[in-house]
Amino acid sequence: MDYNPLYSHASKVYGLPGFEPAVVDADYLKDLGVEVVPSAHTLEGLERGSSVFASRLAGRTLIPRTSFELSQIDPSAVKTEIHNYTGRCPALTYEINPVRGCGAGCLYCLVTDGVHEQSLVAYDNYHLYVRELLDRMNGPQSPNQNHYYYFSPKTEAFQEATLYTGIAHRVLMEFISHFERFPESQARLFVASKAGIRHLEYKYDGVSVLDLFQQLKGRMQFNTSVSIMPDALRDLLEPYTAPLQDRLKAVLACRERGVQANSALVQPIFTPSLTPDGIKDFFDRLHDAGIINYKPEFLTACMENLAMLGQYLGYFDKSLERQLYSDYIGPANADHLKQRGRTAPDRALSVECIHRMREYTDTLGMSVSICYWVRKQLGITEQDIPLINRNGFQCLGYQSRLF
Repeated sequence: MDYNPLYSHASKVYGLPGFEPAVVDADYLKDLGVEVVPSAHTLEGLERGSSVFASRLAGRTLIPRTSFELSQIDPSAVKTEIHNYTGRCPALTYEINPVRGCGAGCLYCLVTDGVHEQSLVAYDNYHLYVRELLDRMNGPQSPNQNHYYYFSPKTEAFQEATLYTGIAHRVLMEFISHFERFPESQARLFVASKAGIRHLEYKYDGVSVLDLFQQLKGRMQFNTSVSIMPDALRDLLEPYTAPLQDRLKAVLACRERGVQANSALVQPIFTPSLTPDGIKDFFDRLHDAGIINYKPEFLTACMENLAMLGQYLGYFDKSLERQLYSDYIGPANADHLKQRGRTAPDRALSVECIHRMREYTDTLGMSVSICYWVRKQLGITEQDIPLINRNGFQCLGYQSRLF
């Protein structure tokens, strides 16, 4: 099924005037002014990524096709996935992933390393699995178990494939039905989404996502997912997503309906953007939209992906590209790996950046929530950032006061 995206910056991905892909090798880094000397293994990854980038750019396979196929699932055969991979999340969190692949097309994607060449498959009857899962985990046998249901960690919850088919609407209606049948249920819906206002206002059978959210108020939270990077770069790297101002309009619309929507997943953070002016501009916009908590998550990338992201950043500012490589490719940082072997920025710099953001956001009354992996990697103590902060948020941004 072909579709028209609700938002699109796709033409910019392939049409940057004067842009030509390069080979990010030792000479390229030296000419750019990068002073750290990467290992041979790191260089191999950067060179390999440069070749893949050039090939995908020429073949126009960098971003997803605007089409999907519908499929059915056997609800009893779906593997139940638990999201708290660190083992330290505040409650068992079950994943809701009704699409294989993602139409947002983020070139830094955590799930695919920015590769979007697979077919997008949407499961038309996925809501039946959600019904079975809710009954099993929070039904009559265990209504008081504190469980989060994360919609959706491996794909965008509110993309065309879930909206145009009614899949997203049916998933939400399963939660509404569940609470009608089991009023004492301690199931809680956690949404982290790049959705803009057009996504949440989309109606299926005359009912919008916002209409359904309103029926779930008090039992769900909506966390907008926003990135810290230049706006022009965001348009390139998030080709089918809403611009920042429309995501913040979605936040305001949720709160107008009584839905908890005052925390943000700030991901990914491009460290070169964390200048005093960059921090102030970004967090002022979040604060004006009523955001009181944020979970910072730095860009993590395999070296193959970093070669592409760096070149796109360098198109706008070579000094920012130089800083990006410097922040990631040093030999001492080679073991700073997140899941699936993705490299995070230099540890000392990461700590400095968190303090830099906090120094300003404290003046706005905003709190910070930090996941266990980041705490462990960076040595962040509970005295520095409490497990449950003053605004009641923890870990990924879960709101403990919902229970």
